[in-house]
Amino acid sequence: MIAHGFASAGFPITKEPTGLFWSDGKRPDGLTLVPWQSGKALCWDVTVTCPLADSYVTGASCEAGSAAELAASRKEEKYAAIDGRYIFEPIAIESLGVFSTSARQLLADLGRRISQISGEARESGYLFQRCSVLVQRFNAILLHDSLPAPDCTD
Repeated sequence: MIAHGFASAGFPITKEPTGLFWSDGKRPDGLTLVPWQSGKALCWDVTVTCPLADSYVTGASCEAGSAAELAASRKEEKYAAIDGRYIFEPIAIESLGVFSTSARQLLADLGRRISQISGEARESGYLFQRCSVLVQRFNAILLHDSLPAPDCTD
């Protein structure tokens, strides 16, 4: 979905690029093949967190979005050693629908760029809606997979 957004904005991308980290083989989820800003390509990594998990519930009970913010900061730490030729943006979304600040800013910027090309002023809204639908689908699959299998021995 994110990759489609970049293509719609006129930015060719590669998914899960190799060779950005020579030492440990880490791969972000995507990389623009042309400069995104200041002559640097953009790479991103997406994570979906559950604010009800034990590791997040205390912070999430105090502030909405804290699980997404913590996940985004962990991604920034993970990719701190990325080569200076790239801009790294974490995209963190909570399973209950809250986007991290960095994800909101990146998607809003991407939506503006798509709007400039398409002429459709609502592209940012569409982009956020598509991401929200993906999170809902993800939640539905997790719920389905957590249900016990039906007893078919009758």
